[in-house]
Amino acid sequence: MKTTLKLTFAASVMLVTAGCLQQAGKLSNEATFAEAAAANQFAQTAYLAPGDMLRSLDQRFQRAVPTMINFEFNKATLDAEAKAILRKQAAWIKRYPMVRFKVFGHTDKVGSTAYNQRLGQRRAQAAVNYLVSQGVPRSNLIAAVSRGESEPLVNTENRERLNRRTVTVVAGYVPGYLGDDFDGKAAVNVYNRYVGGGGGN
Repeated sequence: MKTTLKLTFAASVMLVTAGCLQQAGKLSNEATFAEAAAANQFAQTAYLAPGDMLRSLDQRFQRAVPTMINFEFNKATLDAEAKAILRKQAAWIKRYPMVRFKVFGHTDKVGSTAYNQRLGQRRAQAAVNYLVSQGVPRSNLIAAVSRGESEPLVNTENRERLNRRTVTVVAGYVPGYLGDDFDGKAAVNVYNRYVGGGGGN
């Protein structure tokens, strides 16, 4: 069974790569090319185990864009800096319609544990809502998760802006995609997006 899966992956990668190279001349604008190139690059990592692929993609995400935004004390409101960062995240996320992302909300240690849990949730939801407003399909965002005050970056009982944050991470694949059922739909999806410009938002 494992040998069959490896052969399926190898065949899928060859199909996607060949199709992408053959159709590259049909791409007419920079945005389409960037999206297709990203999908092609992702497809060529198919020799990795699913968990390794996700870790690799998360590392690329962290290198490409800021993954953290910060908040004012006792607020879940996005300021101009936070919105600018989330717009960069959204642009990157939209290049990978096969991948799901999760947003974690955090607080500093001022206030009760229960209150901070709710505040962390509101912050995470604010970030998710803004990503959706920028064109990220809600299905690509796993429900916002609150860490409350339990994971401070700076271990202090006082107000600390670095602790008042959300963090966006690569979390998995959309249902039915590569890493979920390994049945070759991944290569077809990537190929169709490359040559046709469709197949997802």
